[in-house]
Amino acid sequence: MTGAGAGYSWGMFPVENLRDWAGLDVIDPESKKIGTLEAVYVDTLSDEPAFVTVQFGLVTRHLAFVPVGGATVTPKAVRVRYGKDLVRDAPQIPVDGELAAADEPKLFAHYHLDYGERPERRLARR
Repeated sequence: MTGAGAGYSWGMFPVENLRDWAGLDVIDPESKKIGTLEAVYVDTLSDEPAFVTVQFGLVTRHLAFVPVGGATVTPKAVRVRYGKDLVRDAPQIPVDGELAAADEPKLFAHYHLDYGERPERRLARR
């Protein structure tokens, strides 16, 4: 099933259920575990899922952001189209933190995605 014009590939699960998958493993294209899906962030223009946060770290836990475009979902994992190293090098926040508005353009740039010129926030946690 594909998200409404967004190019998302969600396997057999509808997009609106993405929030229900919190706690599933997030894996890269080579099936390497990146971490655990923690939250979904939607694009404030379309209200479609745009990023998920992935929790990782043994001693100090962090959340890294990864785009969900092109992701696929199985009953046990969410496979993103970005490699583990790229995701772990992405802008991060503490598990109880929030992405600063000023850091949103850096997050999009990290994945070579167009942020646009909007003055308001692009991402909202759902």
